[in-house]
Amino acid sequence: MQQLIIFGITETGQRFRPSDWAERLAGVMSQFRPPGMRGDRLTYSPYVVPTYIDGVRCVVVDHRLRDLEPLAWAFVCDFAKSNQLKTQERQAPPERPD
Repeated sequence: MQQLIIFGITETGQRFRPSDWAERLAGVMSQFRPPGMRGDRLTYSPYVVPTYIDGVRCVVVDHRLRDLEPLAWAFVCDFAKSNQLKTQERQAPPERPD
C-alpha cells in the first residue's frame, strides 16, 4: 500500500507552524473512512494520520483516499504544495501482528 508523507518542514527547511497543523489537517479529513467503517467524531480517519517521523511532525496519507474521495486527496496534496511542505512517497510498512 502506497502512502504520501507530508512533513512539517518547508522546502526551505523551516518548521511549519502552527505546531498542531497535523492534528488540524487530520481532523478535517476524519470523515473519510473505508466503506462501512463507523467512527465517532473524535477519531482520525485511517487514511490521514498525524504522527512523528524522525522527530518531525508529519501526516501519513494512504493512497486509497484518492480512490475513495478524489477531492479529499486533492485537498491534502494542495495543502502540502501551497504551504511548500516536503513530501515523500513510500510503501507502507508491514502491519505488526497483535
